Amino acid sequence: MSVILGIDVGGSTTKIVGFDHNKNLISPMFVKANDPLTSLYGAFGKFTDTNGIDLSDIEKITVTGVGSSFINKPLYGVECEHVSEFDCIGLGGLYLSKLSRAIVVSMGTGTAIVRAESGKEPVYLGGTGVGGGTLVGLSKQLLGVSDIDAIVELARDGNLSNVDLMVSDITRKDLPGMSSNLTAANFGNLSDLATKGDLALGLINMIFESVAMLSLFASRASGIDNIVMTGNLTTLDQAKPIYDSLTKLFNVNYIVPEMSNFSTVIGSALSVMK
Repeated sequence: MSVILGIDVGGSTTKIVGFDHNKNLISPMFVKANDPLTSLYGAFGKFTDTNGIDLSDIEKITVTGVGSSFINKPLYGVECEHVSEFDCIGLGGLYLSKLSRAIVVSMGTGTAIVRAESGKEPVYLGGTGVGGGTLVGLSKQLLGVSDIDAIVELARDGNLSNVDLMVSDITRKDLPGMSSNLTAANFGNLSDLATKGDLALGLINMIFESVAMLSLFASRASGIDNIVMTGNLTTLDQAKPIYDSLTKLFNVNYIVPEMSNFSTVIGSALSVMK
């Protein structure tokens, strides 16, 4: 069996995926540890053992991510090819969405936006520091909570009307090109009685809407209507409902595909299979 492995090394989390000789995806997985190298070796060992992959089966290993700079020698004797994270974002987004052309957004600690087209090199369009790091940092200060699962749980009972100012709050009719259902100001209608759940949902909504608007500008500038949302933050329960509603408002397609959090590592493996 000939296998190509893709590895995305973060600060403390490593994601790994494989494709066999028939280009079938081998289920991805991730491992957390206290440092990049520990998580890398842990993920490699767990993945190969779980899927019955021997070192002799591995044709190539590709690595990407901020922690990949720590990899400067072969992994158990197998050479590692470093690939651009932006290329991986684009390739993975197209693969998961089954599209030939899209704006691909990667929402991790921060956010990166890439224009991707089949047969062409992905193009990095820009990004923002707004992302998962923003959510954790502000939640720690406002809610006393920094665990993502706890933040999501709090947000389940949240009510945005106690936090956000809507266009419908300031006008009785739709303005040209602007729906009354749009947010006029995140946290612009913050009630003295707002609960932790309201604040948690407001934070999540603010981050998702901010990224949505930047993605929309990229979409309109590129003439591409499909916007593929990927990265760890897109797995939050609130992500798909928010982006479904924005799809209706902006007349573009915000798509959160299955396995969206593994998009970049899938793109890493695909980068040598083009």
